[in-house]
Amino acid sequence: MAIDNGQALAPASSGRTALNGEREIKRILLVTDAWKPQVNGVVRTLERLAENLPALGAEAVFLTPAGFSTVPLPTYPDIRLALTTPWEIRSRMTEVAADHVHIVTEGPLGLFGRWARMRQGLPFTTSYHTRFPEYLRARLPVPEAITYAWMRRFHNAAAATMVATPSSAKELSARGFTRVRPWTRGVDTELFHPRHRGDLGLPRPVFLYVGRVAVEKNLDAFLSLDLPGSKIVVGDGPAMAQLKARHPLAHFLGEHIGLELARIYASADVFVFPSRTDTFGIVLLEALASGLPVAAYPVTGPLDVVGEAGVLSEDLGEAARAALSVSRDDARQRALGYSWRACAEMFLGHVRDVYGNQPYRTTISR
Repeated sequence: MAIDNGQALAPASSGRTALNGEREIKRILLVTDAWKPQVNGVVRTLERLAENLPALGAEAVFLTPAGFSTVPLPTYPDIRLALTTPWEIRSRMTEVAADHVHIVTEGPLGLFGRWARMRQGLPFTTSYHTRFPEYLRARLPVPEAITYAWMRRFHNAAAATMVATPSSAKELSARGFTRVRPWTRGVDTELFHPRHRGDLGLPRPVFLYVGRVAVEKNLDAFLSLDLPGSKIVVGDGPAMAQLKARHPLAHFLGEHIGLELARIYASADVFVFPSRTDTFGIVLLEALASGLPVAAYPVTGPLDVVGEAGVLSEDLGEAARAALSVSRDDARQRALGYSWRACAEMFLGHVRDVYGNQPYRTTISR
């Protein structure tokens, strides 16, 4: 089985009804092409969601590439795509007998999960995690307008499409996406904490990036800056070799997790976020929770998350130097407004809203 919630699945009956007559949502199936061992914001969000839903009276189970034969995503071999059929996915979804299905990604599993729900005329929700048209355009000569048209068709069949920030919601609505709903993110403010600050053994100031090392993250824009002190990159990805060759003075530390990652965040002086394609950037919250001011472009994600806890500018070097003067206490306070509990509450609220109004139905022809 490619279905996992950390424990064996017990039989469940779909369509439970509460005492007030409304449909009771207890078991939610999340269909996702992004899953462990990938290290990214989507996977972290799903893991924290699963941890927090039980306290709200629901559980998450996952249909992932685990258990399927897979092939590497072209240009990004660390991401594996499942080899399966729509009928196999429909069968596995039926076996789970979930009260609701949420389609996380637009890959093979997401496509087939969407097909199965539409074939049955049953509601589902989706989430928009990645600016995929820009991501694809960075690798291949595919016009963004074509990809956005396909994405719009994919998500507009859903009862709700959850997005991480108000600016992302506004942008997608302007592009013709319908039923867009906000779904924020959280951060572990006990793990990511200023108390872990120490000496990294490098000349200060230390400018830090954490995340995937890939072309869509625009890392050249950071590593090419004329900045004092040291530049650190934490993470891994397909662009690692090229970036190491082009920027031999930068320090590439590879992937780090847990307390060691928290120590690096807290011990740096500015977090530089050069991406223009992220819809949120959980690493922004991890940096802020660690008391680390942020320098970034004024784009979706930083515009919503950073506030007065950093500097946003089209001149990233200017932003990085100015962020050295931002209060580390202000950065920490900004992050304290986010929690994974609130993230789970918002998600479950949108799911329950699907069944609180008139029955939602769709057809395969949409």
